[in-house]
Amino acid sequence: QAHVKESGGGSVQVGGSLRLSCSISGWTARRLWMGWFRQVPGKEREGISSSYIPDNSHYLASSVKGRFTVSQSRADDILYLQMDNLKPDDSGMYFCAASAGIFAYGGTFRPQDYTDWGPGTQVTVSS
Repeated sequence: QAHVKESGGGSVQVGGSLRLSCSISGWTARRLWMGWFRQVPGKEREGISSSYIPDNSHYLASSVKGRFTVSQSRADDILYLQMDNLKPDDSGMYFCAASAGIFAYGGTFRPQDYTDWGPGTQVTVSS
């Protein structure tokens, strides 16, 4: 069973930055897609990024493009989400998830396409 865990959340003021990390262990499939999601109470989980780890391909949702960046460290099996110029609407619980699915270019931002999830890390942006 794979183990996914996020870290790096916290509180920041508007315009500030945070970097989230996602580590995965115990993954045995050859394909590995990893995604970042966020959710606020009462709303659906929103896909932010989708990454195909074997070839270092990263795709961002239009809602965060230009402010968020995704990168990875293959040596440590860690996926990073760099969030800059944060806004109050970026507040929420951020989740990392993994999938061995087959997806087209651009990946997938649908939560149901991911099978293994971390517990989440809270991000709060205050004005």
